Amino acid sequence: MTVLFIILGILMVIGGFSCMFTPLITFLSLGNFIVIMVLIYGIVGIVRAIKTKNFGIGFVFSILSVIFGIAVFFLPNLVLISDTVILYMTAAWFVILGILQITMAVSVTKKMGSGLWILQLILGILGILIGIYSFFQPALMALTTGVMVGLFFVETGFTMILGGIAIRD
Repeated sequence: MTVLFIILGILMVIGGFSCMFTPLITFLSLGNFIVIMVLIYGIVGIVRAIKTKNFGIGFVFSILSVIFGIAVFFLPNLVLISDTVILYMTAAWFVILGILQITMAVSVTKKMGSGLWILQLILGILGILIGIYSFFQPALMALTTGVMVGLFFVETGFTMILGGIAIRD
């Protein structure tokens, strides 16, 4: 099992660097990956509803997920729309995260009086500015998202490699 962890970690690191060197291709593939996840979610939800004989709102959402997943695969325009939605969701995420960081900075100042609140306030403001900028420059956000996915894979790969080595000892 430890050898498998190390091998998978190495593959994750290689895949991560590949994503970072081809961020636009990574971003465009990300939309397909999310659609596959939605399709799997729908299939699992339908199977669970049939097993438990619970045909409520979860069952309806599962059917809609399967229909959406199949439609996106067969209609190329929907793939482009899903990629665009991912861009704007990421931009909105930056804005929301920035607002939360500013709120936390104010909260930390009131409770602890620590000087670190300024750093958190600056990061919150930067998050909001990045989010707003991303709404107006979606191509830049596509590249950034591809690089972030690559960094995530590299970090996860190194974690798996170190975990595999640690388990072995």
